[in-house]
Amino acid sequence: MKEAWNNYFRDLKINGKNLYIVELRRFAVVFLLFSATRILFYLFNASYFPEITFSGFLTILAGGLKFDTTAIIYTNLLYLPLAFFPFYFRYNNGFRRFLKYLFIVTNGLALGANCADFIYYQFTLRRTTATVFKEFQNETNMLSLFGKFIIDYWFVFIIWIAIIAILVITYGKTHKTSKPNGFKGHLVYFANGLVPLLVLATLVVGGVRGGFKHSTRPITLSNAGQYVKEPKEVAIVLNTPFAIFRTMQKQSLQKVNYYATQEELEAVYNPVIMPDSTATQQNLNVVILILESFGREYIGAYNQHLKTSGYNGYTPFLDSLITESLAFRYGFSNGRKSIDAMPSVLASIPMMVEPFVLTSYSGNRVNSIASELGSLGYHTSFFHGAPNGSMGFQAFANVAGFKEYYGLNEYENTSDFDGMWGVWDEPFLQYYANKLNGFKQPFASALFTVSSHHPFRVPEQYEGKFPKGELAIHQCIGYTDHALKRFFETAKTMPWFENTLFVITADHANEPFYPEYKTNIGVFAVPIIFYKPGSTQKGMRMELAQQIDIMPTVLGYLGYQKPFVAFGQNLLKRKDGDMAINYTASTYQLFMDDMVLLYNGKANGLYSYRSDSLLQQNLLNQYPDKEHAMEQKLKGIIQQYNQRMIDDKLRVE
Repeated sequence: MKEAWNNYFRDLKINGKNLYIVELRRFAVVFLLFSATRILFYLFNASYFPEITFSGFLTILAGGLKFDTTAIIYTNLLYLPLAFFPFYFRYNNGFRRFLKYLFIVTNGLALGANCADFIYYQFTLRRTTATVFKEFQNETNMLSLFGKFIIDYWFVFIIWIAIIAILVITYGKTHKTSKPNGFKGHLVYFANGLVPLLVLATLVVGGVRGGFKHSTRPITLSNAGQYVKEPKEVAIVLNTPFAIFRTMQKQSLQKVNYYATQEELEAVYNPVIMPDSTATQQNLNVVILILESFGREYIGAYNQHLKTSGYNGYTPFLDSLITESLAFRYGFSNGRKSIDAMPSVLASIPMMVEPFVLTSYSGNRVNSIASELGSLGYHTSFFHGAPNGSMGFQAFANVAGFKEYYGLNEYENTSDFDGMWGVWDEPFLQYYANKLNGFKQPFASALFTVSSHHPFRVPEQYEGKFPKGELAIHQCIGYTDHALKRFFETAKTMPWFENTLFVITADHANEPFYPEYKTNIGVFAVPIIFYKPGSTQKGMRMELAQQIDIMPTVLGYLGYQKPFVAFGQNLLKRKDGDMAINYTASTYQLFMDDMVLLYNGKANGLYSYRSDSLLQQNLLNQYPDKEHAMEQKLKGIIQQYNQRMIDDKLRVE
């Protein structure tokens, strides 16, 4: 028996080191690399987190280890049992090579996901979740997009290759050992091998749950909030593999009962819009232009207050159009992705927790501008110059009631394709104007532009024509503004122009330059503009507006005479006062009047966003009545939203 014990401990060694010590060393390297990518994530995006102190960052690093542990366990769920089960074939050279490749590939991919978010975070302002696989499932040019990403952000690719090299070098070599002799030798080997296996199983359970206490529940994305002072800092605490694993196969919404009865709930918040019996119905045409990445920061008319900082806008045409339009100084998007915009703008459904089109509720019956006006005999259409099916826009357009869809398949001149996303904005907007001219009036139509997007190029003939500014996107903004000018020049010559209500907004903001556009709320800043040729309703209003207000405002403007569900309101006849809402980093943001409340299960921030544009002074607990009223309103919105999503009640029967 003594000889069996000696053989057991001898055979536990690889290159003179204990097998378990070797595995601990390997995983220590993985932990260090996860922390290193967290530090790099912060360094790449430091301008979005100006409030972080050194001590606060140390707290974030320490807290992040808990989420790294869970992510590393999930990543290595196959490797761990194969490496630690007390079967003697684990010393076989072929099996050891397989384990090495498994370890490097799985951990390399996980760390690669962290690296990708160095850049992708700047577009979404949240860690990438499992919805990314659905978001891009309809794209036909993924290899081109991936290749372009590597070329444009080669330095991130180099960092990832360096990480892979570290994994390979530190993994070490293995060698074949002899099998134990006799029944006793085998018995000792397997019996003692079960002890570290049980220890490993215990550590795995605790790591996945985030602790060993009986009351501990498996940690989720929201648990990262305990390590930060500002909600947006949650993105640093988390890691991307954790965010992906934790959102797989997850039903994102649950019914809540902040208000016991429907009467109580509706007294606080009711998304059913009742018709204005005093209004006169107008059969105006409706044209909605959703501009890719057109953050409010880029538009001069919205930023006169920045002139003293050397500000220059990039939209001379939009600036001139705004003087003849009804615009809102404090306009916000209800999401941070293109896929959030269509439900928000066209169906008054905000992004809450996850994009509507990626949830299990995306098959719900919805009312939209197309469905409601279509019921009155309007011709309805949606245009997007990308390959048909891109971003799932065609699917949502169909669900929303748009009878006709025009994408790259319908556009005949393939030479106008930008090689990446779709048809250049200028020719596609000309195509749009001419197609509208052939539709029977009244019509309701929407168009989504594509050119103001990464890789931030303009057509060859326009190189050097538009100011390049401080950011790569700026010249693209200038190009799309020029394309809009050309569109309106063409539209003005057509018989339907004077009888048309135009709405201009953005799907979301993009990379900001000025600090006020890098805050929790600044990253949602978009234009919301209503233009009716010859209308007296014009000027810049110092009021709140949001994407989900567009549908009820358009229907209210037209004097629509049927009830419908909308989470926004008619901006010309408000029923909920000055209000807007959005969601980011597990936190709801409710704007009311001149205040914004941050809430993630409890209130954690209250700011006067108009006078404190950088959100530097947290007023939490200083205005208890206002804070209480805002929290009650927010709870009413959440309860209505979750309840109607789950029960499929997004329409008035």
